[in-house]
Amino acid sequence: MEHIIIKADVCSVGYDELSDEERALTDAAMAATANSYSPYSGFSVGAALRLEDGRMVKGANQENAAFPVTMCAERAAIFNAQSNHPELAITHIAIAAKNAGGFVKEPVSPCGSCRQAILEMECRYKRGIKIYLCGASVVYKINTIKDILPLSFADGSMR
Repeated sequence: MEHIIIKADVCSVGYDELSDEERALTDAAMAATANSYSPYSGFSVGAALRLEDGRMVKGANQENAAFPVTMCAERAAIFNAQSNHPELAITHIAIAAKNAGGFVKEPVSPCGSCRQAILEMECRYKRGIKIYLCGASVVYKINTIKDILPLSFADGSMR
């Protein structure tokens, strides 16, 4: 038997340590929380992604009384970008969340479905997507979804 240890490569930074471009993306994710429709959970999530031409696309979670048909902010933004700009790779994505008390202190991480959707975009365009998880006092910077989805299932898994 072999014991395998898997580690995640995550950089924790303060908002003031971000570049102007990174701050603009995280600000857009925070602003996108205002477009959330979350009457059931009261948990608003916003995502903003940057395309390779510099354009930004936003998404927000959209809840439904039939919970399985709810749409996460990350996938809303990704599917919006893919529907309107399929020729452009996604280079960055920022995710922010707030509840009744305001923006969450610690960053939230994408769910499994969103991680898989981000992985699909990395595979499709053959490049990593920088990820920014935004908390009220800290931002986690991640170089690729594979850092937080190390045992991933992609098209190569089926061959």
